[in-house]
Amino acid sequence: MDTKKFLQNNFHINSKIIEVIEKAEKDCYPVFRKIDKTVEYNQYKVIYHFQKNKLSDIHFNGTTGYGYGDIGRETIEKIYAGIFAAEDALVRPQIVSGTHAIALCLFGNLKPNEELISACGRPYDTLEEIIGIKGEGRGSLKEYGVIYKEIPLLNDGKIDIESVKKAITSKTKMVMIQRSKGYDYRKSLKIEDIEKAISEIKKVKEDVIIFVDNCYGEFTEIKEPTEVGADIIAGSLIKNIGGGIAPTGGYVVGKKELVENASYRLYAPGIGKEVGPSLDLNRLILQGLFFAPQVVGQALKGAVLLAKIMSDLGYEVTPKYDEERTDIVQAIKFKTAEELISFIQGIQMGSPVDSHVIPEPWDMPGYQDKVIMAAGGFIQGSSIELSADAPIREPYIAYVQGGLTYPQVKLAMAIALNNIYKEE
Repeated sequence: MDTKKFLQNNFHINSKIIEVIEKAEKDCYPVFRKIDKTVEYNQYKVIYHFQKNKLSDIHFNGTTGYGYGDIGRETIEKIYAGIFAAEDALVRPQIVSGTHAIALCLFGNLKPNEELISACGRPYDTLEEIIGIKGEGRGSLKEYGVIYKEIPLLNDGKIDIESVKKAITSKTKMVMIQRSKGYDYRKSLKIEDIEKAISEIKKVKEDVIIFVDNCYGEFTEIKEPTEVGADIIAGSLIKNIGGGIAPTGGYVVGKKELVENASYRLYAPGIGKEVGPSLDLNRLILQGLFFAPQVVGQALKGAVLLAKIMSDLGYEVTPKYDEERTDIVQAIKFKTAEELISFIQGIQMGSPVDSHVIPEPWDMPGYQDKVIMAAGGFIQGSSIELSADAPIREPYIAYVQGGLTYPQVKLAMAIALNNIYKEE
């Protein structure tokens, strides 16, 4: 059956919307070819480290209880350390989110009266209560006695390196860099931006810990932050690097001592990485890692097409369709809250799971504003599966990310546009 007719007959998509998508897609082909080259490189990198560590089906077996002697878990962590060109890695299903992984790095490596500097201004919403910027402060770094300082980004969205350097004192223990834009309407930081910042900061204080929040960024470029000088990074297995297969988990990668400190915070001092049952998840974590470069490529292509279409329709977007990308997030600025909500509800309608559910704004834990989220995935909260979310505050910006397959992203955006531009 003709694809256009199938979309019209079964999803009731307006023919004009289909034509808009088809026209935009042709303009995106040169960008798609660049993405394919990145996918190919990263796929070879993953396979190389699988082979280097002699991955075998014995490593798929899981453990229970304490998790002592889990050779699968140990092999996974060697593979991760290799892919990220790092000394050590902590990859565990007990880490439930990117925010959790980041908290391990912060609490594990900062002590009272030591200073944390955020080099990217105000961090992602879920870190505000962890740091103690907002909320009651219970259990926060602030309550723990950690000093916090933030340096706003420059107007072009880049790190204000000179101001960060001037802010460093004898108490500064860690500088935090957020690779992805989060709920901020700016460009995300490219690896070359991060490399330049690290080089300059280290000139001021060589032993300062450079921590990079790597969420949404894995495999979007051919290098990762630890390959350009970051001391420790963290992310989630239900984002890029889990490939849509890992059902839970997070990772911390970097210098051995810093990773070990994070493991003490996850488990207990003196025990650290020696425990942690893998609960029959090793195969899923490894298989997800294997597919991750290709899945990230599919998500990037979907984001590129979405940026092109929305721009053609007169919406402001970042990044633009032909700009280099360092994460899977696409931001779109809408004129009203109603239009924003309608678009996100349309993304939900294009999902393989819970397509019949209509999301509404709600008080989501860890966020200061009401948030609406379309997340019709196979894994709860999986951001590598197509999702779209937005805090309900001005300016009205939707943040769209993920997509296990490019055709599904196309379908979801067709339905979302159909939902906005309904025929009268």
